[in-house]
Amino acid sequence: MRLNLKRMLIVLAAFAFVGTGSVFASPPDPSPGALETDNFAYLSERATMLLTEIKTQTAELGPDADTLGTFARNPHFSWQSHAFYLDRVKSHINAIGEKTAELQQIRYAVLPWQEQAITEVTFHAAQVAASAQAAIVYLNENQGRRFVPEYRDHLTTIADSSEDMKQAVDRFLDYEKTQQKLQDLQNGLDLGG
Repeated sequence: MRLNLKRMLIVLAAFAFVGTGSVFASPPDPSPGALETDNFAYLSERATMLLTEIKTQTAELGPDADTLGTFARNPHFSWQSHAFYLDRVKSHINAIGEKTAELQQIRYAVLPWQEQAITEVTFHAAQVAASAQAAIVYLNENQGRRFVPEYRDHLTTIADSSEDMKQAVDRFLDYEKTQQKLQDLQNGLDLGG
């Protein structure tokens, strides 16, 4: 990606040079290092924005996942109730999956804490997705057998991994806020970095 960006910049710079007729008539092109820094800053901001969106999704996922967790301990709920909450979990985890896929694409150009956040969130999201899919398949084939340990384990994993994902996102975003406060204090005191 960086190599293609550099090639595009060189081609654009050549067109700009030919179009102006003189190098001195146009402002200097930004250095490739400056463009890379701008790109890095943009992608880092984008990663934080995506993590914030995932935080919103995990807040919505949590109650549905917790409900499934209670279903694992109580056999009195209908298969339709199970199907309803599994479908809701599936919707939330699909939305989170879209965001984690984008995070995976930009992970090469983010801060180290963001890279670690991407790894952890993706891990927990994959666990929720796998257990939700397995629970859906099981329920489709065994509507009357909802208290089997294998199925209950999937429901428990959905609840536990959803909570783990929420806590991980919260921790990393709290870290980012703390880092920003520290930077603001350093700038206010003119201490530098």
